[in-house]
Amino acid sequence: MTRQPPSNRARRQITLAAGATLLLGLRTGSAHAAKVIAVRIWPAKDYTRITLEHDTEGLRYSTKLLDNPTRLVIDLEDSLLNDSLRDLTARVSGNDPFIHAIRVAQYQARTVRIVLDLKQPIKPEIFSLQAVAQYQHRLVLDLFPLVDDDPLMNFLASYEKEKAQTPSVARAPEITDPNAKRAAPPDAAARKPVVSRLVTIALDAGHGGEDPGAIGKRGTFEKDVVLSIARRLKRLVDAEPNMRAYLTRDGDYFVPLHVRVQRARRVQADLFVSIHADAWISPKARGSSVYALSEKGASSSAARWMANKENSADMIGGLNIRHKDRTVAEVLLDMSTSAQIKDSLKLGQSVLQEIKDVNTLHKPRVEQAGFAVLRAPDIPSILVETAFISNPDEELRLRDEDYQNQMARALVAGIRRYFEANPPLAKSKMM
Repeated sequence: MTRQPPSNRARRQITLAAGATLLLGLRTGSAHAAKVIAVRIWPAKDYTRITLEHDTEGLRYSTKLLDNPTRLVIDLEDSLLNDSLRDLTARVSGNDPFIHAIRVAQYQARTVRIVLDLKQPIKPEIFSLQAVAQYQHRLVLDLFPLVDDDPLMNFLASYEKEKAQTPSVARAPEITDPNAKRAAPPDAAARKPVVSRLVTIALDAGHGGEDPGAIGKRGTFEKDVVLSIARRLKRLVDAEPNMRAYLTRDGDYFVPLHVRVQRARRVQADLFVSIHADAWISPKARGSSVYALSEKGASSSAARWMANKENSADMIGGLNIRHKDRTVAEVLLDMSTSAQIKDSLKLGQSVLQEIKDVNTLHKPRVEQAGFAVLRAPDIPSILVETAFISNPDEELRLRDEDYQNQMARALVAGIRRYFEANPPLAKSKMM
């Protein structure tokens, strides 16, 4: 059978049908709206962070700041209003220093408008993060004050205020565990100072905010446990004659690793102690560890693995890569000195001698690796893994207030032991 070629009219119909099919395909392909799957707000005195987690890479948005009253407007393009976005309005905390209220609406057919009613003028930083760890793609809005606070002046003012409000030296929290191995030390008021001048100890509670750190089988977040221990340790340090403590974070918010180092240097810290709760691939791993920086590489494969895990906090917590200026780059380089590492090892060994009476030691010596948070070139710095949160038994201990108190007591005793053997030198700069 011989087929006849289609007529001109039939050709036009075929062409029109193909064009319609292609146009329908293009419309279908572009019809997918970005879906916001979770929203989170992390208020802090330094800045407030809003995180919009979504399922589409490259979420398109536009922003504008408005005055009288002060507002920040964010338009999410190719987006549809859903319950997750509506939830933003209920997540504003009354003590948020920047946000008074949030309004969300379907502004146009495919545009969601978010309006932040602000309590003060701000400097916003808005950036996108690729999917990482437990998170899908994220749009991050950081709201900073127009004028940055001076950490040193704020710290000094806070210290003087606490000092004026405390008529006598504060007593350290008592150990209530009858099975505790260590006896409670005498009241700090009766002690002879181990340092001849006022020294500052920077206490760094790991992780925070978007970065929960390790998570135990019972749902315990590392960021919560270590902040609790850091606060207890601060009270103990502040009760010591001629010592005061500074927290690099004092709430549930994210602080980049280089900023933790910068804050310790800006308050002229004499020591830097970063507090963590270990995690390992096997739930049987147990014990406490102390780490210092290494000039020549990790002291073991486990130490290298641990350093890589801790250094990933910036990716998980959400660091704005566009703002890695020269200062950040310098901090992240190996600026360490042999003298700093030598003193850090001494500090670490002093702490190990004390915490071994609270928990078994995972390693009997101070381990070394390239931890970014230990890179202050002029401050002896250690990272303490207080226990394995990945071990079910140790997770229970980490949740226990008695254990947290015992660990805090051991840490301050280790700091005292270090200063007894290594008295701090006089400082020419303002204390």
